[in-house]
Amino acid sequence: MKDHETFLRRAIELAKRARENGNHPFGALLVGQNGEVLLGAENTVVTERDVTGHAETNLVRNASKRFDKAVLEQATLYTSTEPCAMCSGAIYWSGISKVVFALSEKGLLELTGNNEENPTMHLPCREVFKSGQRPIEVVGPMLEAEAKSVHEGFWQ
Repeated sequence: MKDHETFLRRAIELAKRARENGNHPFGALLVGQNGEVLLGAENTVVTERDVTGHAETNLVRNASKRFDKAVLEQATLYTSTEPCAMCSGAIYWSGISKVVFALSEKGLLELTGNNEENPTMHLPCREVFKSGQRPIEVVGPMLEAEAKSVHEGFWQ
């Protein structure tokens, strides 16, 4: 559990950095089976003008190019906010077997409301993963107050 908190805080730091860089405040981290950080990613939706530039999707795209399936199957994806349906699909297809998130999709929806920059689908990642043919372990929400702080004043 302590390791989860450490890595989630690193993902939250990536979310802060994404915001500082002019993007939506989301970050993700890929950790290998021995606890080594393999890769990190920020949201790039605004600066790259790419609606698919969510932190988790960016992470999966880069990880899939750098690591073979065996590494990804043993890896854990840590993310500042619960993966959306699109990111959950990318995680599923990558072979990553575990996701740990800080802020829940429900908590994000409470923060963003009907903001057109984040039309949250309110579809928990557990529901998306449950539709697949292989299990993905999900842990979260955790550290929601810390994760929410990155969003303060952003969505107004």
